[in-house]
Amino acid sequence: MLFPRLFNEDVFDDVFDDFVPYRQVFGKHEKNWMKTDIKDMGQSYELDMDLPGFKKDEVQIELENGYLTISANKKHEVDDKDEKGNYIRQERYYGSCSRSFYVGDEVTHEDIKAKFEDGILRLDFPKMETKQVENKKYISIE
Repeated sequence: MLFPRLFNEDVFDDVFDDFVPYRQVFGKHEKNWMKTDIKDMGQSYELDMDLPGFKKDEVQIELENGYLTISANKKHEVDDKDEKGNYIRQERYYGSCSRSFYVGDEVTHEDIKAKFEDGILRLDFPKMETKQVENKKYISIE
């Protein structure tokens, strides 16, 4: 079902905020996770990735076989009890997201510089000669 949009916001966002626990963790802009800008700086690349709501220790960067993978994991628990210790409400949310980029086999861990500040991850890494990555071949469905 399609909902009308007003100024790029879902009209019903605020109505459902109390019923959708992940919105309490990530806000109503969770659909904007991991938006990435990559700039060509001449001899290097600069990658800026939006990770709102995440802390530095919740972000992991891995380099393997020429692929740079950025992962973010979030854990949120709400534990409300009354005076006697009985549960009134108990909710848990665990979420993760990741993106991978081919940077080439020549790039090493030492070549990559990372900084995380104000919900933005910035990576700087050198340009290297890369071999052509094989294009995907799709199979048609009849």
